[in-house]
Amino acid sequence: MLLGPVSEQVMLLENIGTSVLVTENQLSDLHQLMVEAANILCIEVPDLYVRQNPVPNAYTLAIGGRKPFVVLHTSIVELLTPKELQAVLAHEMGHLKCDHGIWLTFANILALGAYSIPGLGAIIAQTFEEQLFRWVRAAELTCDRAALLVVQDPKVVISVLMKLAGGCPSLAGQLNVDAFLEQARSYDAASSSPLGWYLR
Repeated sequence: MLLGPVSEQVMLLENIGTSVLVTENQLSDLHQLMVEAANILCIEVPDLYVRQNPVPNAYTLAIGGRKPFVVLHTSIVELLTPKELQAVLAHEMGHLKCDHGIWLTFANILALGAYSIPGLGAIIAQTFEEQLFRWVRAAELTCDRAALLVVQDPKVVISVLMKLAGGCPSLAGQLNVDAFLEQARSYDAASSSPLGWYLR
């Protein structure tokens, strides 16, 4: 079980050493978005880092005994509007509010333990993994609801999802939320068969 604390320490040091810590005096607009979202969600404001990376992404790490932190890649900062960034921050803080990291770790340990059981262990582990995948999808939906709670505008949250699916800074002004919603409806229709439901 030493691997957990070691990997957590590596991730912590890597983020501190390769990112910019957002504070009142450093990237203050982002800091304010984070503080507002944390207050709405009634959680302690986590640390926020901005990290150079061409892949638009954000993630949260809650490391035992330390203040949790959120990381934004520079490419997501360039892609989204301030309100959309606040939705992303709220989504990440939703993971903290719901303690998703703890439950995900617990489920992964159960699945790994099940693999070590002779005979039926692999079947039990695969069942855990299937359920874990469903739980992860539900957890992400919960965090999208946290984003909606903070920004109070469904089109902002949908715009974030649309830009993450196929946006770039040069096309951002041409993207249409209503057209994206129509695309989502066509996906629902295409996946309404039993096979489509299973593949979905």
